[in-house]
Amino acid sequence: MNPDQPKRSRPLPSAHLLGAGTPMCAGCGGLAALHEIYNILGTKTVFVNAAGCLTLLAIYPFTPFRGSWLYTAMASAPAGAQGVRDALDVLLAQGRLAPEEDLQVVVLTGDGAAYGMGLSATSSALERGLDFLYVCYDNEGFGNTGQQFSEATPHGARTATSLGPRGFEGWKKDLFAIWTAHRPAYAATAAAAEPLDLARKVEKARDLKGPRLLLTLAPCPPGWDFEPQQAVEIGRLAVRTGIWPLKEYVDGRVTHTKIPRPRLPVEEYLKLQGRFAHLFRPERRDDLIRAIQDRVDAYWAGVS
Repeated sequence: MNPDQPKRSRPLPSAHLLGAGTPMCAGCGGLAALHEIYNILGTKTVFVNAAGCLTLLAIYPFTPFRGSWLYTAMASAPAGAQGVRDALDVLLAQGRLAPEEDLQVVVLTGDGAAYGMGLSATSSALERGLDFLYVCYDNEGFGNTGQQFSEATPHGARTATSLGPRGFEGWKKDLFAIWTAHRPAYAATAAAAEPLDLARKVEKARDLKGPRLLLTLAPCPPGWDFEPQQAVEIGRLAVRTGIWPLKEYVDGRVTHTKIPRPRLPVEEYLKLQGRFAHLFRPERRDDLIRAIQDRVDAYWAGVS
């Protein structure tokens, strides 16, 4: 080890191996959600993967899926999905592909692409009514390149590019609202820590046509600074504190699929993550904790 190299405050979490021997972070909430999504969708799928953490699942010509996989640049996954869907439709129309052999086109992207770089292409695909399932694993930062802040980063979180005493000064963009403004066929939030809710939403989305969103919370041990074995607990606390509402949009109406009663204080969720440690020590930052709590309270005040 280079003695001049700065030491980390804590070791990186251990990795486990998947698919073709690609290392993935233990405790990854996005990977846990993807396991369940794929188990339900099955092999008749084409995953169109925007560059990001889960790109590491595939090393050409291998992937951990028995279906198909197409890798794209970060901003281009919806355009790739359009090309795949158009090609399938042409083959169906020409009788070169039997209806029972048709494939489900699934975009797989992190929040960096979903909330930012790829949003223009996604909006265009929604306007065209593209028949695709859009899965976003939201780890609230650019996790694959060191956890820089993204447009999904929550207020007050420390990231590699927001190291000041107040953490990230902005507020998380509402991707669910952006999608529902386009009036898609379906949109839902989910979390691997709530598997029955996630499974029901995957099944519903699978059986619909048109643009469909599954926005899944992806607790990230190295990026959020917690031990891998805490991933499920942190995911559940995101729901129980109301920070991550579980909801779905169908036929122009938003319904909450789980309303936390009683709702826990947000600090129960925040204090388990190193990215929020500066809110509690060396001095407690009640102003920032209150600002986060007030935003959550205001959201749920409008939910009947």
